[in-house]
Amino acid sequence: MAGHRSPQGTRARRASGAARHHAAERPAPTGPSLRNTVVASAAAVGAVATGTFTALLPTPGDTATTAGAAETIDATLVSAGSTFIADLPAAATGMLAPVSFETATDGAEIAELAFLDKGHTMAQELAERQAEEQRIAAERAELDALIASGGVDGWIAQALDILDLSQSLAPSVKNIIMKESGGNPRAINNWDSNARAGTPSQGLMQTIPSTFAHYVHPSLAGESITHPVANITAGIRYMIDTYGLDTLEAGGRTNSSGGYVGY
Repeated sequence: MAGHRSPQGTRARRASGAARHHAAERPAPTGPSLRNTVVASAAAVGAVATGTFTALLPTPGDTATTAGAAETIDATLVSAGSTFIADLPAAATGMLAPVSFETATDGAEIAELAFLDKGHTMAQELAERQAEEQRIAAERAELDALIASGGVDGWIAQALDILDLSQSLAPSVKNIIMKESGGNPRAINNWDSNARAGTPSQGLMQTIPSTFAHYVHPSLAGESITHPVANITAGIRYMIDTYGLDTLEAGGRTNSSGGYVGY
C-alpha cells in the first residue's frame, strides 16, 4: 500500500476540478465544445448564407460563448462537400440547410412585360391607323378639288367616287368619253341605228334612254340623261355588266387593228 503515499508518508491527493475528468495526456479544451455551443446558441441566431449552405450564426448581443460558435463554424465550414458536415452532431447539422440561388421572373413581372409589349403594339397600330387616315384625307381633299373644278376630269372623278371604284380607272374612262362624245355632255348621235329607231345615244358616254334608266346610279336616278356624272355612272355600269371590268380598264373595246369600237 506504500505505493499510494507520497514521499512524505502521506496519501497522494486526488486531482480536483476539471482536470480529474481528463486523462493526463489529453489537454483540456480551451473553449466550449462545438456541440454545446451550437445548441446553446440556437435560440439567438440568424441565418447567414455561407457558400451553398446556410449556417445559423449568433445575432448581435449574444454572449462570448455564442460568438465563439460563430467563429468555429465560419472557420470550419469551407465548402458544400466538407466532411465536417458529416461529422457534426445531430443538433448542429439540423441547423444547416442547402441554399440555392437563382434569378426568376415572377408572375407580376411577366404580366408587366406583357402589358408593355401590348402597349407598344397598340401604339404602333395607332400610328399606322393615323397615317392611313391622313393619307385618305389627303386623297379626299384632292378629289374634292378635282370635282369642284368641273370639266371631264372632275365629272369622271365624281362618278367613280359614287360607284366606289378606283380613281385609277379615270384615264380609261376618259378615253371612252373622248371617243364617244369628245367630252361634250350634250352630244347626241343622230345618224346611227339607234337614232333611226328613235332612241338616239346621248351624253358623255352616249347611252340610249332605256340603258341610262336601267344603269344610272340610284342616287342620280332623278337626273336627266345629259347630266355629266349621271351619264358616266350609267355608261360605266353598263360596260362592266356587258363586257367586264377588264374592258373598262382597257379603255373600251378595240378591233384587230387596235381601233376603238363603240360599245
